Amino acid sequence: MFKDKLFGVISLGCDKNRVDTEKLIGQLKERNCRLTDDLSKAQIVVINTCAFLETARKESIETVLECADYKSGNLEKIVVTGCLPQKFIGELYDALSEADVFLGISDYEKIFEALDKSYAENARQNYVGRGKDTYTYSRVLTTDEHVAYLKIADGCYNHCTYCLIPKIRGKYHSYPIENLVKEAEELGEIAELILVAQDTTRYGEDLYGENRFVELLRKLSALENIQKIRLLYCYPDVIGDELINEIASNDKILKYIDIPLQHSEDRVLKLMNRKGTREKYLALLKKLREKIPGIAIRSTFISGFPTETETEFQGMREFLEEAKLFNCGFFAYSREPDTAAYRLQPQVHHATKARRVRALYQTQQRISAEILQSFVGKTVEVLCDGIDYDKSCFVGRAYFNAPDVDGKVYFHAPEGVQGEVYAVQIERADSYDLYGKTEDYEE
Repeated sequence: MFKDKLFGVISLGCDKNRVDTEKLIGQLKERNCRLTDDLSKAQIVVINTCAFLETARKESIETVLECADYKSGNLEKIVVTGCLPQKFIGELYDALSEADVFLGISDYEKIFEALDKSYAENARQNYVGRGKDTYTYSRVLTTDEHVAYLKIADGCYNHCTYCLIPKIRGKYHSYPIENLVKEAEELGEIAELILVAQDTTRYGEDLYGENRFVELLRKLSALENIQKIRLLYCYPDVIGDELINEIASNDKILKYIDIPLQHSEDRVLKLMNRKGTREKYLALLKKLREKIPGIAIRSTFISGFPTETETEFQGMREFLEEAKLFNCGFFAYSREPDTAAYRLQPQVHHATKARRVRALYQTQQRISAEILQSFVGKTVEVLCDGIDYDKSCFVGRAYFNAPDVDGKVYFHAPEGVQGEVYAVQIERADSYDLYGKTEDYEE
């Protein structure tokens, strides 16, 4: 019956959620379901939600309510999937009466069964917890065709005191190497494969009894359809010599690494249940730069964690000055129920958190500007992502630019083919982006 239905799909939250959504769309395509980007025409809307932070939960619920307005037209069913129902179905089922079907993080295979039952009984359906994991399904990319994310594991067992992920997605579980290699191979020609998980660096420890991250990197690198590999979410305490040497020696791995440090001060790191210290972090950064010259290191930090003092906040600013990271994301601590940090006192006032985050961004903005300025006058390889019509030029990314979270390179060229790499002469920089042209460009 679903061949006759028009589906709309909305994906909220992180790139790991995006992969789940792509596999869900793959299931719809396998059943020859039709898809539309125009929600006013859709008869069934599937919303893959995020519940990591209060702001994400609010966005998810608001999205459901906005979609419910379409029920006065063509819309017949709203399916709510992912993290929000997985964690909060007890409160959600009665409160969010606009939704017709609920699926958890591993229940995508049950979507047709749940919809069948909802139509047949004209009743709402809760299928949270009835399915299995989704890694074996084919995917339909929602990124540019030349870029793809590969989720290598789900869940987490780090148990950081501010984080809900283990309560939502459970213990860390790696996907088998053979499945991941097959999935990557079936993606087609990919200029940049981006590896993601809550913690990529612990890959294999649960499944094989030992770390197999480097082995996975080597097997993915052997695929002819994969040109480059980018590493995100590498936890500092698991970045050892084997991984560093692999990044240094493997030409397919971009000389870029994302390391979520989250703080720099030892007392706060201990309260966060982070397995690191300021001294260890700086030593790791030094080793990475010595072993991999020119490596771009990105990180994320949380400010305003409970009991964080002004001195510790200033210590984080000083750490940034010393660390000289390419780029960083800064977040105000979000007090999440059912986490250990929720009970810590005193909580930092929201205005203080906002002020500290702004100051951290200002510090990093100057550091990033200095780093980018060092590329002016040099030639940089840039992967073309397409055309920026507002700037009337092509836009792409260098090795130090991950999609969405880092800056871009805007350049003029006689032609620009999406997915192709161009040698761009950098003419100027700001605190986030670079600007240049190819050698054969004539104004």
